[in-house]
Amino acid sequence: MSALTAVLVTVLRIAAVWAGTLGTVATATSQVYPSRVITIVVPLPPGGATDTLTRTLADHMRGSLGQPIIVENVPGAGGTLGIARVTRAASDGYTLGVGNWASYVAAGATYPVHYDLLRDLEPVAKLADTPLWIVARTSLPVKDLNELIAWLKANPDKASAGIVGIGSGGHICGLSIQNATGTRYQFVPYRGGALVMQDLVAGHIDFMCDMAANSLPQVRAGAVRPIAVMSRTRWFAAPEVPTAEEMGVPGLAISLWHGMWAPKGTPKDVVGKLNAAVVNALADPTVQKRYAEQGQETPSREQQTPEGFAAYHKAEIERWWPIIKAANIKNE
Repeated sequence: MSALTAVLVTVLRIAAVWAGTLGTVATATSQVYPSRVITIVVPLPPGGATDTLTRTLADHMRGSLGQPIIVENVPGAGGTLGIARVTRAASDGYTLGVGNWASYVAAGATYPVHYDLLRDLEPVAKLADTPLWIVARTSLPVKDLNELIAWLKANPDKASAGIVGIGSGGHICGLSIQNATGTRYQFVPYRGGALVMQDLVAGHIDFMCDMAANSLPQVRAGAVRPIAVMSRTRWFAAPEVPTAEEMGVPGLAISLWHGMWAPKGTPKDVVGKLNAAVVNALADPTVQKRYAEQGQETPSREQQTPEGFAAYHKAEIERWWPIIKAANIKNE
């Protein structure tokens, strides 16, 4: 063997040893996930339904994953600031996003964003579902959806519907009602849900589309009147309230569902560990009880999978974006 050949053989052996070592390190790295603090970004202020739901979930996931989980609120611009924070994060499973339909579907069609909701995120699981419903001031002379439609047609452009911001779930719900029933009324935008509910209770506005879990306490107290649920089946927390379809207006189904995402490119085994921790939490009786108290329904097992949730998210964007863009809703 020549000296040159011997050198080449030695180099190849060293390279093989290094390749094996790097492979072992990479495998070990993936196997020890998670090994440090995980951050869940909520693109809304603290104290709301999304924040409460996330903290309930995070409390259980800490035990499953064996690491601290911090919930970071990044509100602003319809939730797009928080989502941008997630899409720019490292694809290592240590920064996650939890949000609802308004942020992860509607806002992408109404705000000038620099990310793609389907290409720049890795779906982990659908977390919960709660429908929107129509609630009205108690002095409004209607008791159900058919009577509301008749009253709106008899009073075109005179009624007022409160909404929490342009392009919000309540706004899109209101547009859907107009399109389905041929009615016309004015939208009154508010900065927050508490303010619009305050004016509805006081009778300053006529009705609103609201996340059902938000206004359930006011309905139970008799401060506002439920008109119809915007879901395909009756809502478990108020089964006495009929759906829009039952009242003869099919297609009016909209919910503020919640989901969890990771940055695009997060390894599949990491997504799998996160998904397992979510599924474990959603099966826990204590978590289920807290969700039920918040008016949140647990999604089907299929939609709890990354693949099932990805298909659901895509279908929701394909359904709602044409409606939103046809209404020319724009936010800056």
